Order: sequence, then structure tokens, then C-alpha cells
Amino acid sequence: MPGASPASLNICLVAGLGGLIIVGLETWGESALNISAEQSEITVLFGLYKLVAAIIEEIIFRGYLVPNERRGRWIRWEAIIGASVVFAALHPFLWSWEDSEWEWTFTTKGWFSTAAVFVSSLWFYTVRFLPGNPHRSLLPCFVAHASKNLAVFAVKAAQGFVVARW
Repeated sequence: MPGASPASLNICLVAGLGGLIIVGLETWGESALNISAEQSEITVLFGLYKLVAAIIEEIIFRGYLVPNERRGRWIRWEAIIGASVVFAALHPFLWSWEDSEWEWTFTTKGWFSTAAVFVSSLWFYTVRFLPGNPHRSLLPCFVAHASKNLAVFAVKAAQGFVVARW
């Protein structure tokens, strides 16, 4: 499997710290835009699901949807930007599917959250290719994504948007 290699503790710490910084900036931005109250409500179980989903997303996006280094650095970054656009678009902030009906939700909150996911994806790819990760391990990507999702859960809990266990 691509990325199934060791990574240093330092690169994992940098990756996790980056995930936390992104959530801090996202939380600040939502407050500045006065859209904090537009958070979706989640359950504790959904929070746990987000940790499992992070692993699967990292394997697919950072493990497989990235060209190898032989194709050139610019090709890789163009692919990373394209894959990050797809990654962000797959998160349901600009659309919803309810009662068998597709609906676009082009709101300030939707655009802002989609942009935050796009930036997060760029960060996850960055930690895969940092010089401190010479074996291109996915472990720092897992750490960055998990720390981001845990921080989002903590922010939602602090703001009263975690509403039940199940």
C-alpha cells in the first residue's frame, strides 16, 4: 500500500499541530464572519465515525490519488490541487441530500467550510511530501487529519453542537 512506511515523531507532531492551527483559524473565521451559530449538530457516534473516515480518506486521497515523483514536481502539485478540489467538493457543505432530493446550499458558511476543507487537504498532502517525511509515510497525514477532526469535535462540543451519544 502506498505510504505504508514509518515516519518520525517530529513530523507527526508538526502534522498534528498544523491540523490544530487550521481548526483555530477556521473557528476564528466563523466568529469573524458571524456564522458560528450555523454549525451542524452531531452526535458522539458521528464524531467517532469522522475519525474512521479520516483514515479511509487519507488512504484514498493521499495514498492513491497522487502521482509519483517521477512525473515531476509541478505535475504532482497540479494533481494535489485538483484532488483537493474534489476532496472539498465531496464534503456536504455546498450541497445536501435529504429525502431523496439534491439541493445546493451556496451560503457563506458553506463556502467557508468548503474552503477550510480544501486548505486542510493541501496541508495533508504537504505533510506527505515534506522533507521531514522522506519515506512519504501516510502516518503524518493520519495524525493531521485525526487531530483536525478531534479539534472540530471539541469546538462543536464547547459550542453546544454535540447533541447526543447516538
